[in-house]
Amino acid sequence: MAKKGGFGGGMPGGMNMNNLLKQAQKMQADMQKQQEELETKEVEASVGGGAVVVKMNGKRELTDITIKEEVVDPDDVEMLQDLILSAVNQAIRDIDEMQKSQMSKLTGGMNLPF
Repeated sequence: MAKKGGFGGGMPGGMNMNNLLKQAQKMQADMQKQQEELETKEVEASVGGGAVVVKMNGKRELTDITIKEEVVDPDDVEMLQDLILSAVNQAIRDIDEMQKSQMSKLTGGMNLPF
């Protein structure tokens, strides 16, 4: 007679719900720790040959902006604005990539939403 499935019988492959729950809780705790570590990291993005440099932390907060004096042209404010936008957007992309890379290491490549 074949065994009937159910909650008390365990899962295929010898894994039971308690082990699965413990693994999920550990992964959640590891992910939380990883996120906290990422928030303390900083990226630097430079555009225009170093004309504008921004620094951003893992919380996506700008921590520093450096603008070379020679790019401050009152007759071409739009260029400076474009450089700043470009640098900030690059820093955001760098933070995203850093987070994806770290989470991928933690999840073993599983494509999980964050």
